[in-house]
This record gives sequence, structure tokens and C-alpha cells, in this order.
Amino acid sequence: MERVVRGPWRRFQRLPVRWRLTIASASLTFAILLVFGAALGKLVSERIRSDFDNEVQQAATRLVGRTRIVERPFSEPVVIGPNLRIVSLPNGAFARVSSAGGQILDQAPEHVPEIGPPLPGVHTYGTLTVATEAVPGPDSEVVGFIQYARSNSGVSETITRLWLLIVAGVLGGTILAVLAGLALASRAMRPISSLTATAREVANTRDPSRRLPEPTSDDEVGELTTTLQQMLSALEASQADRDAAMQKQRAFVADASHELRTPLTSVLANLELLQLQYEKGGGAEEREIVDSALGSSKRMSRLVSDLLVLARSDAQQSRPMKELDLGQVAVGAARELSPKLGERELDVSGCRAAPVIGNRDDLHRLVVNLLDNAIRYSPDDGEIRLLTGVDPEGHSAYLVVEDSGSGIAPRMRERVFERFVRNQDGSDTNPTEGTGLGLAMVKAIAEDHGGSVVAEASDLGGARLSLTLPPASDREATPLRTPGRR
Repeated sequence: MERVVRGPWRRFQRLPVRWRLTIASASLTFAILLVFGAALGKLVSERIRSDFDNEVQQAATRLVGRTRIVERPFSEPVVIGPNLRIVSLPNGAFARVSSAGGQILDQAPEHVPEIGPPLPGVHTYGTLTVATEAVPGPDSEVVGFIQYARSNSGVSETITRLWLLIVAGVLGGTILAVLAGLALASRAMRPISSLTATAREVANTRDPSRRLPEPTSDDEVGELTTTLQQMLSALEASQADRDAAMQKQRAFVADASHELRTPLTSVLANLELLQLQYEKGGGAEEREIVDSALGSSKRMSRLVSDLLVLARSDAQQSRPMKELDLGQVAVGAARELSPKLGERELDVSGCRAAPVIGNRDDLHRLVVNLLDNAIRYSPDDGEIRLLTGVDPEGHSAYLVVEDSGSGIAPRMRERVFERFVRNQDGSDTNPTEGTGLGLAMVKAIAEDHGGSVVAEASDLGGARLSLTLPPASDREATPLRTPGRR
């Protein structure tokens, strides 16, 4: 069962590698410094307090060695020793001598704060550290006590500063670890970034011939670079083999289509001759067979012609181009198709001069296919409109074919230019004549001439097919080339 990772760990895994390495190293450094700082701070703090307590204790011991308490009958005990005001005041300390019964015999300064009862040893009373020593008598009995006290606020301040320094050191060390880790991680990931940039260029350009940067060290990154370069070399070789095979295939299709036109032309000529003979005198059955064979041969001839145009476009075979008037080509194509119009009306009054650089035969076939498509998808009494011209700004020449048929569904307006795709709305008035290559051939010719063609809705209610070509001033005519040469 796959484990689902949630929470902070999942967010951590989404970070870039350099940040994950930096955070991991900085966290480890922080933990080490934190443990070391805590242990060091505790030891030093205890040492400072212990030294302070020992200092207070030693001061009290020295006072006991120089002080004696003499008891006298019927009077207060007498303290014989140093002047407490001189001993204690320079250290800002407090000293008090008391009898065994708790009577205060001497103290300095005069107003000693509350330091608690005389308890042997060192203890803390409020903000004071108090050391108590017993004063022995002649028979070693305890005759009194000396209490020596000093404020421990200075010690507390010193310990506070110590902890602040430790915290600052831990934080500073962590920040330095972050900066150093980020710098090291960035430097370590620099070859990976270079590989990523080159791989992105290969993906964008689809050019596996690009060379990866040479590895600077013989490590895992260097091995990865070598492996990727071998992969790109293999892809380049595979692409070259595939392109060569595709080029051979395209050339074969183009040559085969070209060769098929000759026997088809012969078959058409013979069938037309037979048709003329049967029209002069022949049986109805034989004439029907000849008409059917002639129609099939014509459709095959159109199919082979369309395949030849598409194959030449795929194989990028050059066609001779020169300056010509697209309007005249359009009117000539309309005149050729006038017998197929029937009761339909073809309006060519909108044909204006449109100088372009192109191949007359290819453009003629383009217009014929567009008009034939409009005729097939228009009703018997429909209207077809043919327009040519140059846009007002002179940026492009255009040719538009509109009809009053059922139009092209929006979902099909891009697909109708694909090969063997037909408008599937059932409005084709001659469904047996379509091959699904006519508009694909129109698109191929348009692209070979540096233009484009789009399908839209027409004001007449049907389809509007718009061809756009660069004007003659934007292109140069290509020299004539031997047919079949690339």
C-alpha cells in the first residue's frame, strides 16, 4: 500500500533541492550548536555561581579567624576583631556578628537588610548570597555566628549575558550555516542547472544535436552528463534515420502519383472516345458501363492529382513561381466550373486585382477545389460568391468563397483541412465525388505560398472559406526548376 505523505514533510519535499540541502545542513548545525551551547551555558553558569559562593564563604571564614567573642558575667559579650565597616563596605557586602543566643553584637553597615537566621553554610536569601560561620569559644563551644552576605545580582547579570551570548552564537552560527549551505548547494547544483537549461532548449527546439556542457569532475553529475549526451546522440541518430525514411517515402509517393497520372490520362482518353462512339450508336447498357467507368476514372484522376500536390508539399519539392493576378486565376477557375453550377448562381463581380507570387497551376487547382466544395455543399438553387483583392493596408491578398449551403459545424472548421476528413452534416449534394483531400490540398498549397486558409460562417448562410497570401511586393519569384528536382 502506497504511503501518502502529508503535512510539513510534503511541503518540504516540494522545495528545490538546493533549499532542502541548505535546510537540512542548517538544521543539523543548529541542533549541534544548541546542544553544545546548552551544555556549555549550564557548566559555566554553575561554575560562576560556585566561584561566587566560594568567595563569599572564604570571606566569612577569614572574618571568623580574626574575630573572637568574649563572654562576661552580668554583661553583654564583647566582640574582639576587625572593624566590620572597613572589611565589608569596600566589597559592597554586609556583615553581622551575633551571639549564640541570637543577640546582634556588631554589624556593618548600620542598617543591614534582612539576611535570615544564622544557618551554617552558604544559602540564598532573596537577592543575597549569605555565608554563615560559627565562632568557637575557649572550650571549642559555639559562642556566636558571623554572617557575611553579598548581592548576587551581578552574578545573575553575568549569567544572563552569558546565555545571551550563547543564544547569539547559536543563531549566528545557524545563519552562517544557511548562507554557506546555500552557497555550497548552489555551486553543487550549478551543473544540474546547466543540464536542465540545455534539456529545456532541446525540448523547445526538438533538436537533439545540441551538446551538453562538458563535465568538470568525474563524479555522479559527470556520469549523468555523459549518459544524457549518449542518449541525445542516440536520439539524433534515430531522428536522422527517421527523417531519411520519411523523405524517401514522401519522394516515393510523389513519384508514384506523378507516374500514375500518365496511365490514368490514357484510360480517360480511351473512355471518352468510347463514350463518343456509343453516343453515335450503341446499346444503352454498354453506354451506362462506359459512363460509370469514365466517372470512376475521373474521380481517380482527381484523387491522384490531389495526392501528388500533397506529396510534393510533404517532400518540400519546389514549384516555379512568378508574379500573377489571383483575381484572373479565380475568374478562370470559375469559368471552368460553370458547367457544374446547374441552377446555382455564381457571383464573380467581387473579383478585384490581387497580384501575388505563386504557381498558376497550383493556385488554379486551389480555387477549383474551393468552388467545387461550395457547389457540392450548396442546394440546386443556391448562391455562391467569389471575392478577390488586396486589403486596404496592402498587407495581404485575399480570396473568399462563400455559399448558401448548410455551412460547416464549428467543431469541424479546423478539422475539415485534415486529410480524409469530410464535413459530416449530410448536406453533400454529390457524396460520391468527395475524397476528403480537397481542402487538405487547399491548405497545403496555401502554406507552400506562405499563406493560410480558414473556415468561417458566411453571411449567405453557408460556409465562408478565406485564403490569405502575401502580396507580390513581399515575395520574390523563384526561378524555374526542372520538374521533380528538390
